[in-house]
Amino acid sequence: MFTQQDMQELQNLLKLHKKTITTAESCTGGLIASKITEIAGSSNIFNGAIVSYSNEIKSQELNVKKETLEKFGAVSIQVVEEMLEGAIKKFNADYAIAVSGVAGPDGGTKNKPVGTVVIGIMGLQEGTDIEICHFSGARNEVQNKAAEKSLQKISKFFQKTLDK
Repeated sequence: MFTQQDMQELQNLLKLHKKTITTAESCTGGLIASKITEIAGSSNIFNGAIVSYSNEIKSQELNVKKETLEKFGAVSIQVVEEMLEGAIKKFNADYAIAVSGVAGPDGGTKNKPVGTVVIGIMGLQEGTDIEICHFSGARNEVQNKAAEKSLQKISKFFQKTLDK
């Protein structure tokens, strides 16, 4: 469970190291950004985010290539990687979280069933970590699990960079 205390600790570390974070969210609809900004002082580490629910917005606002969307679909490692790159560039951030998935109850396919969520983390210096996750539960449960997993991933990712 990623608690408010965990978020406070991450925020303090980012602030201490003068680093910023952004999010590019699809299926979570801004939930990750909301959790980041629940903590007072988040403006020191968070400039903004994009909720790119539609493919059109992914292309317009995050520079996700239409060819990538057509070839791999919105719920793919390739699209999430382009979302990460676009978010970091758009918000001049050091780190980004990007999420695209099928929260349900509809929209799933045989290859990408409901609960499939691609979560990506990127650091300007550290590279990228993208994972395909499968969550169970109702729509809001999938969204909450995806948001929590994203915050856990960025926290571990950032901690690894400090340990180097």
